[in-house]
Amino acid sequence: MSKPLIIVESPAKTRTLRNFLNNEYNIEASMGHVRDLPQKSLGVNIDEGFTPKYVTIPERRTTLAQLRKAVKESDSVYLATDPDREGEAIAWHLVNALKLEGAKRITFNEITKNAVKEALENSRDVDEALVDAQQARRIMDRLVGYKLSPLLWSKVKKGLSAGRVQSVALKLICDREREITAFIPEEYWSITAVLGKLDSEQQFSAKLIEKDKKKIKPANEEESKTIISELEGAEYKVASVKEKEQKKNPAAPFITSTLQQEASRKLGFSNRKTMSVAQTLYEGVDLGSEGPVGLITYMRTDSTRIAGEAIAQAREFIESEYGKEYLPTAPRQYKSKKSAQDAHEAIRPTYPSRKPKDIAKLLTKDQARLYELIWKRFIACQMASAVLDVITVDISANNYTFRAAGSTVKFDGFTHLYTEDKDVQEEEGKNTENQQLPPLKENELLKLINLLPKQHFTEPPPRYTEATLVKALEERGMGRPSTYAAIISTIQDRKYTVLEQKKFIPTELGFTVTDLLVKHFPTIMNVEFTADIEDKLDEIEDGNMKWVELIEEFWTPFKESLENAKENMENMKAPPKESGEMCPNCGKPLLIRESRYGEFLGCSGYPECKTIISKQNDIGIKCPNPDCDGEIVVKKSKRGKTFYGCSNYPDCTFVTWDRPINRNCPKCNSILIEKLWYGKPQGIRCISESCDYKESNKQKQSSETE
Repeated sequence: MSKPLIIVESPAKTRTLRNFLNNEYNIEASMGHVRDLPQKSLGVNIDEGFTPKYVTIPERRTTLAQLRKAVKESDSVYLATDPDREGEAIAWHLVNALKLEGAKRITFNEITKNAVKEALENSRDVDEALVDAQQARRIMDRLVGYKLSPLLWSKVKKGLSAGRVQSVALKLICDREREITAFIPEEYWSITAVLGKLDSEQQFSAKLIEKDKKKIKPANEEESKTIISELEGAEYKVASVKEKEQKKNPAAPFITSTLQQEASRKLGFSNRKTMSVAQTLYEGVDLGSEGPVGLITYMRTDSTRIAGEAIAQAREFIESEYGKEYLPTAPRQYKSKKSAQDAHEAIRPTYPSRKPKDIAKLLTKDQARLYELIWKRFIACQMASAVLDVITVDISANNYTFRAAGSTVKFDGFTHLYTEDKDVQEEEGKNTENQQLPPLKENELLKLINLLPKQHFTEPPPRYTEATLVKALEERGMGRPSTYAAIISTIQDRKYTVLEQKKFIPTELGFTVTDLLVKHFPTIMNVEFTADIEDKLDEIEDGNMKWVELIEEFWTPFKESLENAKENMENMKAPPKESGEMCPNCGKPLLIRESRYGEFLGCSGYPECKTIISKQNDIGIKCPNPDCDGEIVVKKSKRGKTFYGCSNYPDCTFVTWDRPINRNCPKCNSILIEKLWYGKPQGIRCISESCDYKESNKQKQSSETE
């Protein structure tokens, strides 16, 4: 007897769905995208309304054959790809690749029995507007990447890339570095009075803030000394005491950007790692007797909306676990930003009552840490406010005023469970003093214990971290939740930036590429233009704009800039370097040259002498063989195919067709390798055959050139 077929994206989802759908449905995985624009041609017919030409991804041919067989054996088909533009596009491609008729689209923000059951009861057709928005982004990014990247190869260096969002993100980093370089520190001083009550040994500090009721900040040591001399013998008296109760509310539940920022600050995770671990928590983790269970809602979202059922469960948990005093009178609702896709929810645990400590032993260390972070943030967002007693005391001394501030926690509220970390730059300039002040009253005389002058210098703006770069992109309306991690990975992979002490520093290459693009493509590199494109993609998704209109509006000025740049862009290509070796055929020096496949040795006597010798290309990764001290190098087979082997061959025979990347497996610490299709990454896995760690590459595909 035939059964309905559900097609999801990943095998992990199939296991989770089978766990609670019993044997009522056939469930298969598409393994992500099944079709895409071709790799060896533009794939967009500019003269015929920018019509895209989609081709089957070679690695998906077997998958499609299996899906066709499953479709024939089923009486109906449900497309359950991810609940976003990219997922909608994958569903649309499946309809076309499998020639499906009557297939229904279902979406769910969490992989739970109730959510999936509700989705099946409310199936719909594929949303053409969502597909159009994804297609517009894909075609626009293909035009930018396919036209700009070769220009950079010819003018700067082989293997470079440019992208609609990627290049503007790099510009933010370069602009910040130039601000830091140009920054001239300014000297200023602070003066702190260490004071005490006349009848007590308790000390507290107060900072100089005013002279004659006007703000004062000594500019140098001389001014500081003058103030101290004028305070000599002064009477210190309490001028005013202000006490107030201050409420502190919890932060909103996580969206993609805030999860990446907080995971970076609290856990030290890169954005890519955060999204990879979150993907496993969403798709399902084996919890022993329970089987595979989806632990969090969909992790690519910019909405802070929470389902009413989840709020009710959280409130019930808070009351039973912490008591009524930790439960606010009414449920908390959080306002999403204007451009948020509010059909989605915030990132939250699927079952609020599932405490991290109860399942920690069944998760990897990284899964447990990230789940705990998401769980605590969500539960805290529905807890009562913290209440502080804040005391501000102004103290007069001659015509100067000092201020002492202190606070005590009256009720810890949500901070009993969770507090949000802040970036260093967010805290600079704030009075974070939290001292315990003695009981003080107006006109009370105090004793001066010490006056402490201190020299300071203004600080330059801080370099971007992964967390603050994501925040900057989000604040400027650039990119979307699914693209942040890929953008940050690309600017590092292309050697445009390096991370030092978790901060981005642009390389000389990064500056060069940025300056050339700003000069010749000012519109593309404009932050407002990039944000406006995102707004128009939203309009397409809402059905208020045709996707072809956006592409036409973009293409005409871009084409003009492109033609001008081909003629006038400066040639920044470095001349060939001498290798120190001589040509074995004519005796002239061999030069180190570059091709699209990497460096090679070519005779300086070219074209009279056409000698070419392949050059081992060290990629900066140690050989994974524990008994070897060699480096992995790029090599070519007799048929010209790239592979990777050890520099100590033949003593070490390590070899792989997949590209090793400079990152270790989070499960077993072996190196990770990346499968390529015509140079395009298709997926990441651990090189160890005994380890099953894999990463979905949908995210990288969805933002290839952003």
